[in-house]
Amino acid sequence: MTKREYDVIFVGGGLAATLAAYRLWQMRPELRFLVIEAGEKLGGNHTWSFHDTDIAPGALSWVTPFIAHRWHQQQVWFPKYSRVLTSGYNTVFSERLHDVSIKALAGSVLFNTQAKTVAPHNVELAGGETFTARCIIDARGLSRAARLTIAYQKFLGLEVQFDKPHGQPYPIIMDATVEQVDGYRFVYTLPYDSARMLIEDTYYSDTPRLDRGDLRNRCIAYAKERGWTVSKVLREEQGVLPVVLGGSAEAFYSEVEEGVPKIGVGGGFFHHTTSYSFPFAVQCADAIASMKTLTSEGLYAALQRWSRRHWQEQSFFRLLNRMLFWAANPSERYRILERFYTLQEPLIERFYSSSLTLSDKARVLMGRPPVPLGKALRALAEKRINPVPGSASPMS
Repeated sequence: MTKREYDVIFVGGGLAATLAAYRLWQMRPELRFLVIEAGEKLGGNHTWSFHDTDIAPGALSWVTPFIAHRWHQQQVWFPKYSRVLTSGYNTVFSERLHDVSIKALAGSVLFNTQAKTVAPHNVELAGGETFTARCIIDARGLSRAARLTIAYQKFLGLEVQFDKPHGQPYPIIMDATVEQVDGYRFVYTLPYDSARMLIEDTYYSDTPRLDRGDLRNRCIAYAKERGWTVSKVLREEQGVLPVVLGGSAEAFYSEVEEGVPKIGVGGGFFHHTTSYSFPFAVQCADAIASMKTLTSEGLYAALQRWSRRHWQEQSFFRLLNRMLFWAANPSERYRILERFYTLQEPLIERFYSSSLTLSDKARVLMGRPPVPLGKALRALAEKRINPVPGSASPMS
């Protein structure tokens, strides 16, 4: 082998690629692999969270080093009630992801490197160099997907230091008691220590527009309303994630390069309602590392099967998304979540882990929905691409 020939090349060094490369390093140490990352570190600038029940128990052992914080319970707050959920909750920082993985992957990562073209067995860099491999994996994230109807989960988070202890021992994953603007709005807070916290202002919105200055001010105002004084902003992150309302698997994958395996959010591996991607990245990493022979052809075929099965499994969540965006008035969307969180906790856990049973789905839909019945019925059909007036629009 020359220095430009590898067994596996990952194009993109985000969450999915980093976990998959790390798992390959653990399980297939004989393979020579390379990660090509456009930025200065693996994972970018993100916070990922997951519930204990979101990943298989066997995966927890190798995932644990990436966990920066773990809590034994979490809370939700709504105008009519608040509730404590007893399932464990975990958070992974991109900084922790980088620090843990780079110890294993040192010498196998090219930072600050752009890929110009990606083909099943070669990658051409912007500088003209070409690398070859038996298996090329595209992990560069989500591009615009034609003919899909989507809405958006958008957020801005500030990691802050307070001047004194905040007194909140557990995460509040949804505080929907805040003013409802720009769709369903809630504030998400993760207490990292007695005086340090992530405050994230989050919206399920019809548009991807994100006014960072306004959202920063709302995070600081929220802290003030809770009786906290921010002495320092330690870090900021923001994102705009897809909430899929309708379309088809063929439409989603129409922009995937033929023959090139694609993983992560760009491969469709995310929860269509919550946008959580960490559990699916873990599943994919385990599956790739378990393949006896890794080639672009073999993995591409496997991912096509996995992703289409995943699309079908997510159909119920897309239905719930249409109820949220097409049946409810924007300022009343919180009522759907408020009702959902009255259900039994095991069902809520299965919701997050995408493992709802038929009886679970019936229970979620049972009873009169907290939205106009006519609009609820019209939201049932996924094949309709054009949404109701004033709601989220198809991507083009």
